[in-house]
Amino acid sequence: MVAVTLQPLAVQPPARLTIQTIEIAPETTAMRSLDWDRERFDIEFVLNNGTTYNSFLIRGDKVALVDTSHQKFRSLYFDLLTGLIDPQSIDYLIISHTEPDHSGLVKEVLQLAPQITVVGAKVAIQFLENMVHQPFQHLLVKNGDRLDLGQGHELEFVSAPNLHWPDTIFTFDHKTGVLFTCDAFGMHYCDDHTFDQEPELIAADYKYYYDCLMAPNARSVLAALKRIEKLEIQTIATGHGPLLRHHLSNWVDSYRTWSQEQTKADVFIAVFYAEEYGYAEQLARAIAHSIIKTEATVELVDLMSAELQEVRELVNSAAGLVIGMPPQSNVSAHAALSTILAAAHSKQAIGLFESGGGEDEPIYPLRNQFQEIGLMEAFPPILLKAAPTQAIEQICDEAGVDLGQWVTRDRTIKQMKSIDSQLERALGRLSNGLYLLTTQKGDVSSAMVATWVTQASLEPLGVAIAVAKDRAIEALLHPGDRFVLNVLQEGKSQPLMKHFLKRFAPGSDRFAGVKTYAAANGSPILADALAYLECEVTSRLENNDHWIIYSIVQTGRVAQLDALTAVHHRKVGNHY
Repeated sequence: MVAVTLQPLAVQPPARLTIQTIEIAPETTAMRSLDWDRERFDIEFVLNNGTTYNSFLIRGDKVALVDTSHQKFRSLYFDLLTGLIDPQSIDYLIISHTEPDHSGLVKEVLQLAPQITVVGAKVAIQFLENMVHQPFQHLLVKNGDRLDLGQGHELEFVSAPNLHWPDTIFTFDHKTGVLFTCDAFGMHYCDDHTFDQEPELIAADYKYYYDCLMAPNARSVLAALKRIEKLEIQTIATGHGPLLRHHLSNWVDSYRTWSQEQTKADVFIAVFYAEEYGYAEQLARAIAHSIIKTEATVELVDLMSAELQEVRELVNSAAGLVIGMPPQSNVSAHAALSTILAAAHSKQAIGLFESGGGEDEPIYPLRNQFQEIGLMEAFPPILLKAAPTQAIEQICDEAGVDLGQWVTRDRTIKQMKSIDSQLERALGRLSNGLYLLTTQKGDVSSAMVATWVTQASLEPLGVAIAVAKDRAIEALLHPGDRFVLNVLQEGKSQPLMKHFLKRFAPGSDRFAGVKTYAAANGSPILADALAYLECEVTSRLENNDHWIIYSIVQTGRVAQLDALTAVHHRKVGNHY
């Protein structure tokens, strides 16, 4: 009889959730919910250092609570809040914006203290009414409005739409100099430090957060910075991460510099969509993210809440327009669409997508109206009949790249023609082989011609491939992804090159009419290739305009031993 020792099943340790409270200014308390182990935040973020959700109490003659916390902190948060103050004594709940990580406990707060008046932008109150499903007292505020809590705590509200939701407001306390900004100036970084004592530890996370959430709305960032420049700010109380006090001017100046860099080329695309309708936000952000790869800037605008004058100004100066179909019944969205149509002109490119909310505005009549004006269609309408799949997200990625490359084409051509130095001409004499990288990931397949390829290691066998940041395929080349590197044959490369260098519509089959068979890793092998290597990505190195993709070679084969690899010769080194 064989004795068997049973090993206990591995149990996933519970996520570390802690809470911190500290006085940050006279009569002003920060309640910071520390989420130490969160690994992902929305679609944009892979988190390395967790995150925090920050809430604040201001006590004057009247009491204001600024934002709440995430639902996962419900028990911890209310234990702390009720230990600090009787909820019945809270007069105001200020909603900086209604994203659930900040407003996730609003319903519970109102149940504890139904006498509270909720303070927020018009759009925020509308969103909350659909979230809490119960009546509540509210106070609508706009830019420049003030609320006096007594004992010197006079609160001034600053409109900051699109940072990063359309309902965002900042709140400035004139007594303490604290500016409550919610998402703006924040970062996903969790540690015990309340403030920014060690900027070198958080600088990378601050920039990463800006790139993911604020860069798509760089123009809105600059508008918000202009609105707060006359305020005597002592502390920025953010909604995520440490509060900013010790290096305040550096953090603010960084936002200004980065946003100016985003907008300096004055080549931008306005992406209009209906917030909180169907899958509009998910698709709009996917398209916006890929546009940014091409070094065009993006302005995300909610069709259902934007001021018509703002819409008109954006359309007048935009190089391209993207519109997600709003609900047919929304009057504000229809007014915005009419404004867009009146302001659009024939030098622009246009792209349309369905939002999948159940009562979308018909896409083709609107498409016809833009075509009559003379706008160039950057990509065919993206049609959505169910929840977005990986294939739909890839179509959005490719569509955004196509549109971004179109609006930046003049700049690209100018850069290509500017070559005049001997160095760049000499660099162009470096010759490379010709390869076709092919990949299949789930339902999504793609391919690209590659020339910047080199063997990069012997143990293990590895290759490095340079992939331009504005290539949609780079999204399929992250660590763990697999692909095939097809080596093209001298004298027989032209048919494949001609096929794969043509422009494909987003989502179209790159391999139609090309003979392939499946590799062990699932990616296509080109039947007419001289050789192939099956690879797995293990790391990526970011350069200014390219990713260097390092991959382990798992297997390979040569079809014709005495044949040579096709070679690519250039004359200059600034394009290929």
